[in-house]
Amino acid sequence: MARIKFYSLWMALLCVFAALMQVFIDGFTETFLLTGEALNMPWQFVTSIFLHGSLLHLMFNLFALVFFGLVVEGMIGSRRFLFLFFASGIFANIISFNFYPASLGASGAILGLIGCLAALRPMMIIWTFNLPMPMFLAATIWIIASVLGVFGLGDSGTGYIAHLAGIMFGIIYGLVLRLHIIQKEKNLTYTSKIVIPESYMQRWENYYIKK
Repeated sequence: MARIKFYSLWMALLCVFAALMQVFIDGFTETFLLTGEALNMPWQFVTSIFLHGSLLHLMFNLFALVFFGLVVEGMIGSRRFLFLFFASGIFANIISFNFYPASLGASGAILGLIGCLAALRPMMIIWTFNLPMPMFLAATIWIIASVLGVFGLGDSGTGYIAHLAGIMFGIIYGLVLRLHIIQKEKNLTYTSKIVIPESYMQRWENYYIKK
């Protein structure tokens, strides 16, 4: 496995830095969260990923980002992790932009990591909802909970549509990676062969045939 660069920890530190800016700089949150003006201020699709609405919101996301982030980064590499994190977060924001007047948080990006991990290691056991369960089951529960939340059966302040968009992007990306890995393994199987030096063949021929 290639040496990772711990981008997951850097993303967590950016969340902490952004939280401090939210506390000490007036107007920081309003400038960088995702709003209806995002088409005129496109940076909001990225910057809102690192903002959080409360300390509890931040702590939950930090825990999930560090835990799932380190696991996923170790599996797919740092560059692919960075792409997945930002692509999931931005995609979630693009989708949720049409449904919420304002939103913020790294949940869409983190759900992308969870979706990717579920696709790559569906039987990996994790501890969640106070129970040990395989990764695919945990992801399924998160999807069902988000769908119920979209229809009003959940916290009204949670961006369930962003959650769904993030986890679906992660699942698709994970499946693409999984197919790529399987195809690569097949190619290695088909192309692998034993190469016998010609000198060995000549010696064998001289000893057993010409003798």
